[in-house]
Formats: sequence, structure tokens, C-alpha cells
Amino acid sequence: MCAATAGYRGRSVLLLEHSNKIGRKILMSGGGRCNFTNLHNSPSNYLSANPHFCKSALSRYPAARFIELVERHGIDYHEKTLGQLFCDVSSKEILQLLLTECDWAGVDIRTDSTIYRIDKNADGYRVKTSAGIWQCQSLVIATGGLSIPNGGATPFAYETAKQFGLKVLPLQAALVPFTLQPKDLEVFKPLSGVSHRIRASIRDTAFVENLLFTHRGLSGPAILQISSYWDPGAEVEIDLFPELDLLQWLGEQREERPKADIRTLLGQQMHKRVVQTFCDLWSFEGPINRFDSRQLAAVADAFHRWVVKPAGTEGYRTAEVTRGGIDTDEVSSKTFEAKKVAGLYFIGECLDVTGHLGGHNFQFAWACGDAAGQYV
Repeated sequence: MCAATAGYRGRSVLLLEHSNKIGRKILMSGGGRCNFTNLHNSPSNYLSANPHFCKSALSRYPAARFIELVERHGIDYHEKTLGQLFCDVSSKEILQLLLTECDWAGVDIRTDSTIYRIDKNADGYRVKTSAGIWQCQSLVIATGGLSIPNGGATPFAYETAKQFGLKVLPLQAALVPFTLQPKDLEVFKPLSGVSHRIRASIRDTAFVENLLFTHRGLSGPAILQISSYWDPGAEVEIDLFPELDLLQWLGEQREERPKADIRTLLGQQMHKRVVQTFCDLWSFEGPINRFDSRQLAAVADAFHRWVVKPAGTEGYRTAEVTRGGIDTDEVSSKTFEAKKVAGLYFIGECLDVTGHLGGHNFQFAWACGDAAGQYV
């Protein structure tokens, strides 16, 4: 996006890619359909030490701009849940869109280009690579974070930032499944593959979407979202009935079907295997008329406030993004140029801007790529 934008301005642009194929993360995204943006994208969909940093770029290049580009290239797309937009056919179409734009803008793309050394000089930057030595006025680092190393992720951007004296905030895997403590995993591993709608919350932040039990722990959209707010050792509160007042419902069931087993009744509201597992865990059993009001309240509270203390996460191997990164105080929110290093730009995931699940990270990529492309 940055290369094409700069190319259309008449700049001579060289794009160096260290792997043998460009856009691998685009191809992998959205199950091969590329969740390329979100209709409801806004600055509130991002985490950063400076929550205001992303506002400028997103306001200048909103989701509607990228949707317009997608439509101009004749790509069919559809909306899934919560404003998420996906290609009807393949993520290859988004990659081809970008490659076509670069081609039209006269961008020179070189793959298999390992960067050995970057030096600043009087004329800008001297970049020593496996494909030769290049001199440039403006140098843009758009190499992402640490997530999905088999997709080509490296710490290159952070190392370059440190080389030029820029502060890098602590890094952590985000939008990532949780692993469970051994005793919890023993209980929940048999549910692997089962999904259930929940509210997952940490402090004042909550997401209502599906949870997926896995053979390592917990995943699904709600878990991936809340993982971006989790720190090692913290607890996650899960409401297994986010849209039901369970106490009121159980009270009604006790009146209407007093001899029905509580597990049978709960099985009307969630997967029977999930009911079985939690009722075994909390020792809830027997006909509902044996539960007095205090006991019913305890049942409701247990299901509404299941507290999980994850052992950790699955790490960068499966994380969709990297939390933390280059301190945004070091970079102009208008141009994305390093404030202390003229001609050096950082864009995308390497910055301390982490989007929610659902196309928001791509939208920030398009927005900051366009912003930097106007100034390089």
C-alpha cells in the first residue's frame, strides 16, 4: 500500500521482501478468504500505550476507501458477523489487487532479498542486501511483528528501531489461544472441538462471541479477543450465559418442571457435554426442586462467573498479531516518520498498535501505508 501510494506520486520505489513469496500473511488470513477490513472500524478497536495515535491515519483512510478499491478491482466480497468483510473466492484476490496497484505505480519488487546492514548517510540510507547495495532518500520498515514465524515473521523492525535509538515497548503474543493449567486441561480436554457463546472479560473489557475448547486449552473469537488484554498470571472471567438471566430462568423451570434433573434443563441452553463437564466439576446434580433459592443462586453464579487462570498462551506460533512494539511517541502520527531520524519510517504491526480480531489490523495496515506513502 505504501509502495503503490508513493509510486503514484512519481517516486522511484523499490520494495524488498526477504522471503521468496510476497504477501504470505495476506494469503493465510481469514481461512484463505482474507478478512480485509471491518465496516465498524474505529480507533476504539485498537490497543496502544497512546490510544490517540491511530486516529489520524484511520480518519484519512477509512474502511470505505479500501472497500472502494476492492470494488474497483472487481473483487466480490461478503459480510460475516460484526462487520467483517471477506473475499467470496480467495485471499489471493487481495494480494493481486496490491500487486496490480504496485505494477501500475511502477514499483520494483524484489523477493529473496536479505537485508544485511542499514547505514544513514548524507544522502539518506545505504542498504546492503543479498541482491546488492541500494541508496535511498526515504526508508520504510514494514516488516510486521513476531506472530506466525512460519509466515516469515522476524524481529527485524524492532532491531532496526533500536539501531536508530527508538524505544521499543515490551512484546507479547496477542489474538492467541490460551493454554490451561494441567488440572484444568484434564477436565476440559475431552470437550475439544465443542463451541459455546460466552462473554470473556478482564477488568472493564469484555467480548461476547464464541469460545472453542481445544486439546491445549481455550480458543475461539472471544478468547482471541480477550487474550490481547491478558498478562501472565491474570485471571479471565467467563460468563457461560451472556444473554440469559440464569437465576430467573432456573426459578421458572423449578416452577414448571420441578422433577426435571438440573442437567437435563441446562442441556436445553448449552451443549450436553459442556453441561455434564461443568456440573461434574461443580457437583450440581439431581431434580431442580431439591435446589432452594440459595443453591439456585450458587448454580447461576458459577455459570455466569467461571474464573479461568490460563497457564499461558500458544505463543507467536499461532498468534495473529504482536502486542506492543515501537513506541508511537517515537513516530509522527501524520507521516509515520521517526521524529528523531529523518527519512526513516515505520508502519504496520511493528508499531505499538494492536487491532481487534475482524479485519482491524489489515485496516490499520492500509491506513498507515497510505499515510506514509504520501510523504516518503
